[in-house]
Amino acid sequence: MSVEVDARGMICPEPLLATKKALEGITSGVITTLVDNEASKENVIKFAISQKCSVVVEEQDGVYSLRITKQACPIDPIVTTSVQVADTTSALGKSVYLITHDSLGHGNDELGRILIKSFFVALQESRPQILMFLNSGVKLAVQSSPVLAHLKTLEADGVEVLVCGTCLDYYQLKDQLVVGSISNMYTIVENLNKASRAITL
Repeated sequence: MSVEVDARGMICPEPLLATKKALEGITSGVITTLVDNEASKENVIKFAISQKCSVVVEEQDGVYSLRITKQACPIDPIVTTSVQVADTTSALGKSVYLITHDSLGHGNDELGRILIKSFFVALQESRPQILMFLNSGVKLAVQSSPVLAHLKTLEADGVEVLVCGTCLDYYQLKDQLVVGSISNMYTIVENLNKASRAITL
């Protein structure tokens, strides 16, 4: 069976969800998803790999064609492009921090930037399992971040760092990402749902 999903013009996580629905509708076969931006391409690829599907990626005039093959008896996934796979089940029974700002608290911005540094120093002692960055929070994972050294230490100690790809695109920071892997709203929501404790900043 062959199905085409035209996800051009859709925003995150709609291309991924449309692909998920199409994959759930077949036992085996090929789903071809069309997307028109880098973040959607990466998100769909990661999801397909997590479902043990193989992926072939082609690009023409800014449109990515993702040929996803689902087999009745899944084998190890194959993908023709290099991506870092985010495990959507990794938060099960774990503590997760959702960081939505590049400063801490409301009020004085300068104080908020001081507090966010102190927060990440203290966080190294409690060792959460997953850190997820949204909106201006993604600025903490890029080259100019005031907490970059602390984040690198946390990641080296085994803390998973997920950074919203749509947010990086919005702030034009994707090429400056230093810590963590690019993620998507579907993965972020899955991790929040499966966490034993979720804290939002």
